[in-house]
Amino acid sequence: MRKHIIISLAVASVLAVSCNLDKVLTLTPESQLTPDSYFKTAEDLQLFSNTFYNNLLDKTPFDKESDVFVSMNPSALIRGGFDRTVPTSGGGWSFTNLRKMNTLLANIDHCEDAAAVKEYSALAKFWRAYYYADMVRKFGDVPWIDHEIGSADEDLYFARDSRETILNHMIEDVDEAIMNLPGKAKAPQTAYRVNKYTALMLKAQFCLFEGTFRKYHGEPAPFATSYTAADGSTHDYKYYLNLAAEAAGDLMASGAYSIHNTGNPSTDYLTLFNANDASTDEIILAVNYDAGLGIKHDCSREITNQTAARFGMAKKLVDMYLMADGSRFTDIPGWEVMPFAEEVAGRDPRLAQTIRTPGYSWKNPGVSHDGPEFKYCQTGYQSIKFVQPYALAAYFADQSYNDMPVYRYAEALLIYAEAKAELGTLTQGDIDISIKLLRDRVGMPNLDMAAANANPDPYLMSAETGYPNVEGANTGVILEIRRERAIELFQEGYGRYFDLIRWKAGYCLNQPIYGMYIPGPGRYDFGDDSKYTFYIGSSNASGNKYRIFDPDETEEYTGNDETVYLVNPVTGEYATAGVRDALKSVSHSFDETKHYFYPLPEKELQLNENLKQNPGWAVSPSAGTSSNQ
Repeated sequence: MRKHIIISLAVASVLAVSCNLDKVLTLTPESQLTPDSYFKTAEDLQLFSNTFYNNLLDKTPFDKESDVFVSMNPSALIRGGFDRTVPTSGGGWSFTNLRKMNTLLANIDHCEDAAAVKEYSALAKFWRAYYYADMVRKFGDVPWIDHEIGSADEDLYFARDSRETILNHMIEDVDEAIMNLPGKAKAPQTAYRVNKYTALMLKAQFCLFEGTFRKYHGEPAPFATSYTAADGSTHDYKYYLNLAAEAAGDLMASGAYSIHNTGNPSTDYLTLFNANDASTDEIILAVNYDAGLGIKHDCSREITNQTAARFGMAKKLVDMYLMADGSRFTDIPGWEVMPFAEEVAGRDPRLAQTIRTPGYSWKNPGVSHDGPEFKYCQTGYQSIKFVQPYALAAYFADQSYNDMPVYRYAEALLIYAEAKAELGTLTQGDIDISIKLLRDRVGMPNLDMAAANANPDPYLMSAETGYPNVEGANTGVILEIRRERAIELFQEGYGRYFDLIRWKAGYCLNQPIYGMYIPGPGRYDFGDDSKYTFYIGSSNASGNKYRIFDPDETEEYTGNDETVYLVNPVTGEYATAGVRDALKSVSHSFDETKHYFYPLPEKELQLNENLKQNPGWAVSPSAGTSSNQ
């Protein structure tokens, strides 16, 4: 059957990340545009494949909520409970981009440029593996489709293939991408195009996910995912962890990338994320934003505006940051009730480069200092990661234009260390070429594997704040690598939520989500020019309700204030002094019986009787279209 197609084009300098990318420009009348008249040149192949950058890459990693980063009104993914329902349609279940990849692969031989055919075949297979990695994370078993589908094809009514089948095909695809994609391009385009190292990064990432998922969820697999391929073959978790370590190790050995380190431990981590252009030494793939071309995002406003989401880091993560000398903050007597200025002093320098702490300056660098602003942040721990300087006016709606990283060399180092730790093959030498490099950037002491295993951190083992299901001789170092990952990759990648999924640690979403500690009524300094007054307002059945004066309201209450509820961090009871209950009016719960997988949309199940719903998901009378299930 001859299929007519529409080719989406974009301005080449935008490199396929413009919001205008999907605007259609037909060079030939649509009725005459067919595979026979297109896919003829390398340019045709590039223009057709450019849409994948825009359609598949996450352009707003800074808004990924989890147990350690929440907004005033968390998504259904975090709220859980009755807020997560079976959608009528959508919910992440889409094959549109896959269809485009298969169209490209089916027609690529029309091109007479053999080198272009080789490269863009590899690129299409990279994106197909990328697409399926996301689908497996969300749904478990999914249909494998590697060919064009026509409107009359029986394959429209496909069944779900086993997880093992999908992973086998993904590895075939990504291995071809690694072999046939070009190496690192010359600046300034290095970070904006997929290359062989991007493919290595993808392989390391999805193999780590699969290996740890199988290890912690157990074998045989839970219902809704199968570890046996159609031909009867299977692999255990060690197979995938070895592939993850190997891919990350190959990337490390290539020397193509390094940790961005200018010798300024107090700024190097922060400037990596708020710079206009992606660092070409560390960032392997980034979404390109450009003020001159009008391609912008909304990160700075989301973090610095009262009418935005009011995102904030949770106290649980603040407490994970080590002291600057490498000792544990949570080993200090009284750490639970330490006031903010004391709490953040002398810590891992990444803390002061990730949230506002005393001395941080945004509006007038070198003149005034801006502490956390409660009206902008639900927890009091206000993020500065990805926030551009105030002078750029990026805090207005959709006016930020710093690049957004997709893959960063730091994650390759973390994958390498974690895979080997979970395998039981990690050595101190492995840590020295991975975790140590991350800590060197900020002047932190190296991780000592023997010491970590001899004395695992009770805070990271606790059912209230950690991962109680980690066991074995490597418990201590696995926990330390998870600490490092949570800190280093905060607000990045596919998000911490999916780390919890692969570790079978969804219970972390049931743990308390608190903000900073308030000692009680009084006036407190949170920065040189950031003083807030707390006083007891009316009380209710839940306990004492506090009010906060804005910094400018030093004498009389005018009504422009914020309500908070304080909880005793030890007893969990509402009190006159305690940590802020960041989600007082919003429940958050994770159902271990079903939330490890997304539900399939109701309409898809009605249209295709070969599809089966994931376990525990019943159709709700209120089911509706959703993309965040």
